Amino acid sequence: MECARVVGIVFKKIIEDAEKRGLTVGIIEMVEHNRYEGCFMSVVISLSSEDNGALYGFENDWNGTIQYISTKNPYRPNHGRKNWFVGVNFFSELELIQVSDKDIKYETMRASGPGGQNVNKVETAVRAIYVPTGLAVVSSEQRNQAQNKKTARDKLLIKLTEIEEEKKAEQDRVVWMNHNLLVRGNPVQTFRGSL
Repeated sequence: MECARVVGIVFKKIIEDAEKRGLTVGIIEMVEHNRYEGCFMSVVISLSSEDNGALYGFENDWNGTIQYISTKNPYRPNHGRKNWFVGVNFFSELELIQVSDKDIKYETMRASGPGGQNVNKVETAVRAIYVPTGLAVVSSEQRNQAQNKKTARDKLLIKLTEIEEEKKAEQDRVVWMNHNLLVRGNPVQTFRGSL
């Protein structure tokens, strides 16, 4: 319980400092403690500023372990523990691909397989290539080039979406793994007060 309360206290201090420095703060995710208000198991926020120096200075001041020394514990008054630690980590925002039709190159070719003379003489198969990455897919299921072009584009968008979802899942995994990397010592900031 006290850990969740300290996360709430540190979260409030981070928001206050960010706003004082003129940073724009957005809340991405908050996992609240299910019994006590103002207590959080985890919080993920976004910070932005036109001044990269302000962002760098803020990250430099907050990245690492924050120590909170409690002077009064209303949750367990007779408990001897006074020191609580919270980990603060910074991550670059994941940039999702914005697909533009001008970034897709189409190539036609002859299809293989059954289909008679149409397959042998007409280039109905279409390869769609996403130029920025070189990712390519082929569609030859239809007998018509226009239909294959649409199918190839759809396949390419599905493939790009799958890649983006994998990147997002990996970033979420890295963020979550930082919960286990808390170092109890050498804090970057220390606060004192009542829980």
